[in-house]
Amino acid sequence: MSGLTVQQHPGASTGRLFYVMGASGAGKDTLLKGCRDRPSPSPLVAHRYITREPDGGTESHIQLSEADFEQRVTMGAFAMHWSANGFRYGIGREVDQWLAWGAQVLVNGSRGYLDEARSRYGSTLVPVLINVDPDSLRRRLTLRGRETADEIEARIRRAHRLEKNLPTDCLVIENNGNVSEAVSNMLAAITEQKNARTTDDNRSEFRPQST
Repeated sequence: MSGLTVQQHPGASTGRLFYVMGASGAGKDTLLKGCRDRPSPSPLVAHRYITREPDGGTESHIQLSEADFEQRVTMGAFAMHWSANGFRYGIGREVDQWLAWGAQVLVNGSRGYLDEARSRYGSTLVPVLINVDPDSLRRRLTLRGRETADEIEARIRRAHRLEKNLPTDCLVIENNGNVSEAVSNMLAAITEQKNARTTDDNRSEFRPQST
């Protein structure tokens, strides 16, 4: 049975799991690489394991055979795993340790499994949408050359539905122009979320001294 399985992360901390979503062609991998390449301290970007070859360009994942993927599922090696578009996707359990250390973690996720991920990670998870306007998305998909014109229009319609059905707490990062600027905006949003969580934790842990 396909679906998402998430191991409960250990303990509460200032760590946050930024669950990045967006249409194919929105530039998720480009922005994740940009975040990874910025000087430390920078967020930790989780590896993604997929049962297909990388499609070139900026896409970065570890390819597994079906047998290798299933073996890792059986061993409990994935924090999250799901099936989509005829392939299987997984995120390694190291993200749970990173969160326990208080790290800010970026994951290339799927909108279809956001609810299941939130049910396990709760307020630790922050949904993020990489948004791109329809004309830019159409141009990128056309240049990529993997889909027919009808398939491209179908992707654009799905992207529109995704944008219209976002959770209210979703961070939206526009990626229509300068990539470096979009990366900077994404890192700034992550820092703001980290600072807000640290402030909330300090307030919750405050105990007035007796006089």
